[in-house]
Amino acid sequence: MKPLDRPPDTTVVLPGSKSITNRVLVTAALARGTTRLSSALFADDTLAMIDGLGVMGVNCVPDSADGSIVVEGCGAEFADSAASGEALVDARRSGTTSRFLMPVAALRNAPTVIDGDHQLRGRPMDHQIDALRDLGASVQELGHPGRLPVRLAGPITGRSCSIEGSASSQFASGLLLAGGVTGLSLRLAADPVSWPYLEMTLAVMRAFGAQVDVAEAQSSVEGRVLTVGGGYASPGTYNVEPDASAASYFLAAAAITGGRVRIERLGSSSIQGDVAFADVLAQMGAEVTIDDNSIEVSGGELRGVDIDLRDISDTAPTLAVVAAFASGVTTVSGIGFVRHKESDRVGGPVNELRRCGIDAEETADGFVVRPEDLPIGAAFETYQDHRMAMAFALIGLVVEGVSICDPGCVAKTFPGYFGALEQLR
Repeated sequence: MKPLDRPPDTTVVLPGSKSITNRVLVTAALARGTTRLSSALFADDTLAMIDGLGVMGVNCVPDSADGSIVVEGCGAEFADSAASGEALVDARRSGTTSRFLMPVAALRNAPTVIDGDHQLRGRPMDHQIDALRDLGASVQELGHPGRLPVRLAGPITGRSCSIEGSASSQFASGLLLAGGVTGLSLRLAADPVSWPYLEMTLAVMRAFGAQVDVAEAQSSVEGRVLTVGGGYASPGTYNVEPDASAASYFLAAAAITGGRVRIERLGSSSIQGDVAFADVLAQMGAEVTIDDNSIEVSGGELRGVDIDLRDISDTAPTLAVVAAFASGVTTVSGIGFVRHKESDRVGGPVNELRRCGIDAEETADGFVVRPEDLPIGAAFETYQDHRMAMAFALIGLVVEGVSICDPGCVAKTFPGYFGALEQLR
């Protein structure tokens, strides 16, 4: 990494949202009619979804040249039969692919095995396995209990279930996406993590004509009840927003360098919860301007904050880096569940902050950062985690002697990340 010669003053163009792209791919596959995704993300996670849907009989035609994907919806009438043989879906490292396609697989007549690489095999799947069994699906665990690989077969006969939401919102999103076809009443835990991601799922479902009802919790020990159904009809074209999680790195870059970065087509009208990271930067002292379709951040005198990132946990590594450049203590809470993401996103940021001379410690559900001076250069470990790589690369915009181990792991969601950083020069 080479530090910037001067603070950035630019508008950054970002790829489409991974979270939206994968939700739209699944919904379009289950819809009646053909859907064209424009400005879609082309990365390992979305390609895993395209390939997985293809294995299950859905025709998806990607065109990376113009950022489009054409999906021929099957109306949940998969072109298979019990005699057609077992389908094998390789979800690679994609949590959304595995957790969204498990319920979809239970809509097929033929059995489906869903697997992934060693990293994904280590991530928990037990909550979704239990929920699918409650709905009548057949689920066989072929390896360690509660982990991939699993063999699934339909039909889904139940119309209601509950799910404990302390580990990931992806389980509930997968059930809801399939439930848009079968009809489903899903009771959430009293305090599910990453609620904005569930709101994103429901927004995509509404765009495809599904019926969605959200009943608020009736007591402190009960959660919301989400009722969905009615099936999907293609809207024709779905324009994917830029990725708000990816935006966090560039907004953070403006904050720590004292520069200015503007991102267009992403603002207060976004269906992505991670746009709220801009509000966190504002609390820390950055100058932030947000309108319906743009976000602009200019650096300021940064100060530490005490903040709960439960709803925008993907930005935790990014905030850890920003905290290293702030005066005062930053305390992050509400994210104990991210220890089971692609890496331990509580322990990892703490280890890497210590590596560059910043005092940091883990807590039960987050971390504390106590900077006394600027970070020093270091070779940062990524733990094969794209978000760790992208976050800690930001230190190299300010400090000499920074390198990133395994920078290629960013291909999971943002293959062009390091090239995009050059837009800041």
